[in-house]
Amino acid sequence: MEARGIIAALRDSRGLPAEAAQWFASGLASGQVTDAQAGAFAMAVLIRGLSADDRVGLTLAMRDSGQVLEWSLPGPVVDKHSTGGIGDSTSLLLAPALAACGAYVPMISGRGLGHTGGTVDKLESIPGYRTDVATADLHRIVAEVGCAIVAASADIAPADRRLYAVRDVTGTVESIDLITASILSKKLAAGLEALVLDVKVGSGAFMKTMEDARGLARSLVTTANGAGCRTAALITDMSQPLASTAGNALEVLEVMETLTGASVNQALWDVTVALGGEALVLAGLAGDAVDGEDQIEEALESGRAAEVFGRMVTALGGPADFVDRYPDRLPAAAVVRDVPAQAAGFIAQIDTEALGHAVVHLGGGRLRGGDRINPSVGLSDLQPIGEPLARGEALARVHAASDADADRAVAAVQAAFRISAGVPEEPPLIHERVA
Repeated sequence: MEARGIIAALRDSRGLPAEAAQWFASGLASGQVTDAQAGAFAMAVLIRGLSADDRVGLTLAMRDSGQVLEWSLPGPVVDKHSTGGIGDSTSLLLAPALAACGAYVPMISGRGLGHTGGTVDKLESIPGYRTDVATADLHRIVAEVGCAIVAASADIAPADRRLYAVRDVTGTVESIDLITASILSKKLAAGLEALVLDVKVGSGAFMKTMEDARGLARSLVTTANGAGCRTAALITDMSQPLASTAGNALEVLEVMETLTGASVNQALWDVTVALGGEALVLAGLAGDAVDGEDQIEEALESGRAAEVFGRMVTALGGPADFVDRYPDRLPAAAVVRDVPAQAAGFIAQIDTEALGHAVVHLGGGRLRGGDRINPSVGLSDLQPIGEPLARGEALARVHAASDADADRAVAAVQAAFRISAGVPEEPPLIHERVA
């Protein structure tokens, strides 16, 4: 078998048999497949597409190109994945809540990508928190605490790491087949029994339309189930930030306020509860979604999820008193400035992607792969669609490292909000379920 023959078969719409997918994924991981061949492969998949069976085969081949975790635990191994958005910190609430309900959650997460925030970056704003851990430590912490949110090691789906880099420079990032295999190869390498997916749609999502979001959700669900992992998806709204903060330490602060009951963001709470209810059903820990949602709410309201979160932080090197002292433990920006509305009326529309780029340019994300992140910067007090404002009232608050950075961010945030005289229709938090 050789790369040229596999690529030619894809080009000619003759498919990707499982053994061809295994050979190609192994070649990506070992270096036997060249960058030129990887790019041609990706372009052939983008143009010709894959059948449902071939997509499962590619996903499993990429999963098996590296280490696949195995577990022996007294409860189901469960995870959640989001396709990315702004102000979306549900993972930090959901992992400990699921653990408090009897699930085990080895959440292998990513860093910020483009305008979207990364779960790993958020947690690294906690002093001492280590996201790069050895497999033995991950097994121990998940067994003892119930959850661990960490970064993927180099041994997890190395074929995907190679193919993703090639896709980024060959105009093939948007292939649904390759997106599906990329997401699921990493998630399934964690040895999951069940997976709930949060597929975002709207101005702050990678999928801007319901048609595209629905297509991705169906591809992910059918492929994951075909690969043997019980999976369902919720398509949730990203036409505005989910929570009222965007930025690493600021989002952790809002999560801790929600976990401890100091100040609950209702939208963040509701999406977390809905995803958690689905996950518990898939894991066999709830009879139906209502039962699952009730269990997640109880774990959050009782403080059991906060207690699990605190133990996870300690186990991964963070402060032992983080739950009690989180306002003092998180970094704060040097410059804080309100963003005044330039007209009176109602917030009618938000360019949520532009808000994400504003956070990146403040230093809260990466313009290039090796950039260092300033965990303290970002946006807070973001006002939602439908909010009435007088001229000069705050649309949001900028947290910046300098006055010049703050000036640029204020202008960017103002440009991202559209104010109208009429009351707009507020978008639903959850559009539909895909199973």
